[in-house]
Amino acid sequence: MDVVVTAVLGILALYLFGGLKVLREYERAVYFFLGRSWGAKGPGLIYVPPLFAKTQLVSLRVVALDIPPQDVITRDNISIKVNAVLYMRVKEPVKAVIGVENYLYATSQLAQTTLRSVLGETEMDELLMNREKINAILKNIIDKRTEEWGVEVSAVEVKDVDLPPEMKRAMARQAEAERERRAKIINAEGELQASEKLAQAAHIIGAEPAAIQLRYLQTVTEIASENNSTTIFPLPLELFRGFFESVGKRVATPALPEKASGETLPAAPAKTKAEA
Repeated sequence: MDVVVTAVLGILALYLFGGLKVLREYERAVYFFLGRSWGAKGPGLIYVPPLFAKTQLVSLRVVALDIPPQDVITRDNISIKVNAVLYMRVKEPVKAVIGVENYLYATSQLAQTTLRSVLGETEMDELLMNREKINAILKNIIDKRTEEWGVEVSAVEVKDVDLPPEMKRAMARQAEAERERRAKIINAEGELQASEKLAQAAHIIGAEPAAIQLRYLQTVTEIASENNSTTIFPLPLELFRGFFESVGKRVATPALPEKASGETLPAAPAKTKAEA
C-alpha cells in the first residue's frame, strides 16, 4: 500500500513540476487551456498543466525583415529592381498568434506588395531624391495594415535601387553636363569679379600717376627675385610720346614752299590718258 501511495505521489509531483516553464525577459507565452486562449503569460516562472494546456512563445524583440528585390516599373516607365528592410516588433502577442497564422510571413508579403504599388506611382527622380518621404509612406501603409495582427512597424528603409545600364549611362551624361554647366558659370562669375577689381585698380592708378611707377618697380623686384639670366624691363609708351609727335610733325612738313620770291609755283602737269 505504501508503495502505491509513494508511486502516486511521485507521479503527481512529476506532473506538477513538468508544467513549470521559465520565460526570458523578451518572451511571452500565449496560454491555451483546453484549446481556449487565456491571454499571455511571462516573463519569469509560469505553470502550464501538461495534457490540458499548451503555450506558444512569441518574441517581443525588434525583427529586421529583409524584403527581397522587387521588379518595379516607375510612373515614368523605367524598369528597376528595389529591395528594402523592414523593422517590426510584436506589440500584442495574443493577436499575433490568433489573428494571423504566421505574422512574419504575412508581414513580409504585405511589405513586398506595398513596395511595388508605392514605387509604381513614383517617378525615378523622386525615388532617388526623396527617399525619406517614400520610406515614411511605406511605413504608414504597412503599419496600418499590420495593426490588427498586433504587429508594430517602426521603420521601412529602401536599401538599393538597381538601374538598367542604359539609364546609368544617361544619368552619367546628365551629371557630366551639369558639372560642366556649373564650371562655366563659376568661371564666368570669376571673370566678372576679376574685371570689376581690375577696373577699380585702373581707376585708382589713373588718378595717381605715381602709382603706375610703384607698380612697375614692384614688378621688376618680383622678376629679379627669381634665378633668371635675362631680365625684361618693360617701358611705358608715355616715355616715347614726345619722340613720336616730333617725328610726325617732320613728316607732315612739305618739302618745297608753295611760294618762291613772291610768285606761285606752277602746278605739276596732269598726265594724259595716253601717258597713263
